[in-house]
Amino acid sequence: MDKKELIHMVYRGPHAGSASTVRIFRRGIEQSPYAEKWVTDDTMYSVYAGRLSAVGTDQDDPLDKYWKLRRNIMLYDIPERPIEIRGKDAVRLLEKAFTRRISDLKVWRARYGIICAPHGGLVMDGVLIRLAEDHFWYVEANGDTAKWFLALSDGMSVSISDPKSRVLQVQGPNSLKFLDAVAPGQMPENFGYFHAGMFDIGGQSVVVSRTGWTGELGIEIYGHAQLDHSALWDYLFKIGKDFELERSGSASLGLRRIEAGILDYQSDIDLTMTPYAAGLGDFVDLSKDDFVGRHALEQADKSRRLYGYVSEGAMVSSGLEIFDGRARVGATKSSGWSPTLKKGIGYVVFDHPAGEDDDWLGKSLAICDSNGERHDCVIVTPPSFDHENKLPTGLSTGGLSFSGHTVK
Repeated sequence: MDKKELIHMVYRGPHAGSASTVRIFRRGIEQSPYAEKWVTDDTMYSVYAGRLSAVGTDQDDPLDKYWKLRRNIMLYDIPERPIEIRGKDAVRLLEKAFTRRISDLKVWRARYGIICAPHGGLVMDGVLIRLAEDHFWYVEANGDTAKWFLALSDGMSVSISDPKSRVLQVQGPNSLKFLDAVAPGQMPENFGYFHAGMFDIGGQSVVVSRTGWTGELGIEIYGHAQLDHSALWDYLFKIGKDFELERSGSASLGLRRIEAGILDYQSDIDLTMTPYAAGLGDFVDLSKDDFVGRHALEQADKSRRLYGYVSEGAMVSSGLEIFDGRARVGATKSSGWSPTLKKGIGYVVFDHPAGEDDDWLGKSLAICDSNGERHDCVIVTPPSFDHENKLPTGLSTGGLSFSGHTVK
């Protein structure tokens, strides 16, 4: 796939035409407080978590941004929405809501957590950060979990609120060096993966976590209502000159998160799927005290239906049918061209679990593209590479180089 084809696929999709872009009235949809720093007349948006998310512009090159992310650092203005849970019953509420234990989460640590409905379907996934013994932020994906928490909190001494936080992600192998530059002397020696802390950046206090949505080494910087967003942005880019810091729309991030095996709520998983069907069974602890959906999950089929796929020749996208011989067996979810593997990759959700004496994993099937042509594909377990998760944990840089030097 050449660069022109990639840009067309990322920004317009395989069915590009008069309906590929629409104009919407923005009432009720939040714009970023950083928008004045990057918005242009040709900026293309999606709507995520009730907020505008800049995908990119016609002039952007997602492939160039992708490689700068992989080899150096890239900044993303992210629409994910933190929810604040605070009060003496905060832990009680969260234990009721989440499928894994919360009480043992240490202060200034984060944990991936999923929430299920009474029938066992996935309500939301995201990252929970403990700011104090009775104070948490849940950084949700594309949804409205605050109302869910509110409904579950009846009779509890706890508040559910919006901290008005917009998140900046700085991702890539030099991201911790960048954090040390913008907050000199403040990073703990053992600032590990899924750790968090309060940092002074440019004279303003912000929460920073060792998390991200790219499968690369990275940090997230959380704003708040009292923050001077313009001043923070200017400071980051002032210090970032030495790192050749750039901002990217979500297109390059989207390519990398599929490679990394990161799922997106509503795009890949939703209320119709249990954690087991989605391959998230490791995040369900049936030994903990009662939580919403526990009974249903105890009785649920534990078979997996969501996998990854790799195709050498297909122009991949979401919504394509997968065939085993002449029989349809599933459909693709988020998909894209992997610049690292130079192959089409993505997720597939099968219509049913594999047979008792069969397994979808490793199976060669056929993907039917938007032109009705079939291409071979192989079913794999995400991620597409870095199966030991060494990149985001900082144990490996994958031997990538930037400006002629190997990143250490």
